[in-house]
Amino acid sequence: MQRSFTICTAKFRLLALFVTVLLLGCATVQLPTQRFSQAQIPAPQLQLQGDTLSIKLRNTNRSPIRFSMASENEALGRAFNEMGSVTLAAQLDTIVRLAGFHNLDENAQLSYSWSLGDLEHSVKPIALAYPFPKGNSYKVIQGNNGSFSHNTDWSRYAIDFDLKASDTISAAHDGFVVGVVQGYQHGGPEKKWKPYGNFITLYHPEAGIYTQYVHLQHNGSLVELGDWVKKGQPIGLSGMTGQTTVVHLHFNYLVPADTPDGLKSIPFTFEDGTRSEELTRGEVVLSE
Repeated sequence: MQRSFTICTAKFRLLALFVTVLLLGCATVQLPTQRFSQAQIPAPQLQLQGDTLSIKLRNTNRSPIRFSMASENEALGRAFNEMGSVTLAAQLDTIVRLAGFHNLDENAQLSYSWSLGDLEHSVKPIALAYPFPKGNSYKVIQGNNGSFSHNTDWSRYAIDFDLKASDTISAAHDGFVVGVVQGYQHGGPEKKWKPYGNFITLYHPEAGIYTQYVHLQHNGSLVELGDWVKKGQPIGLSGMTGQTTVVHLHFNYLVPADTPDGLKSIPFTFEDGTRSEELTRGEVVLSE
């Protein structure tokens, strides 16, 4: 049953406006207070014996990784700068030994970061399946060098497809799951939301290539770290997390690089011969 009525007094109109503003204010989504890493890599372990500092590095990931270390201790920081990054193959450990630290403060702090990929690994381009199930078609909503967000080394050659909420995302090629983030729930158009998108990273070892599937819904991963997946296998559900204004899939093809992010986006080709650089906003593609 539909009912209608009219409130004529300014008092009630002002009250309604106040309630609307209040509700809109309550609906404002705040940035997450917790940050999630796509993989948990053990921290370096230090041991000082005499004047030799031993640093044990462990790679528990199915991808090669590069460790970079730093320290506020002048001598240690200088040694790390001279050494540069240390690359470990998948699931391997190593011990780095640095001599000449007679007077190293036992409380000296070490900081570290890691990134995916081996800069010395030769890259072999591979033709990719579309990142959604066969028989499905989707529109391109942002192509290469897009002005909204595809304008950095990290994302320059990515493609955005207009998948809807909870649509299935599938692996573009065989590979290992080397990164999963699925704990975020919201997104927004501002750049401040960029670090808060859910995503899956696959490593394709025979090619030295990574593919990434971004903006998944909360808890939208169908795979776990270390899994081996086959081309076309469902791996996730699309959503609207991170920097975005609409639900969609951001699909990227990456190689190791000496950049702040450790990987950079490069052009790629799908199995039907379509090149990423050819896809423009509004074009529809079909996975056959």
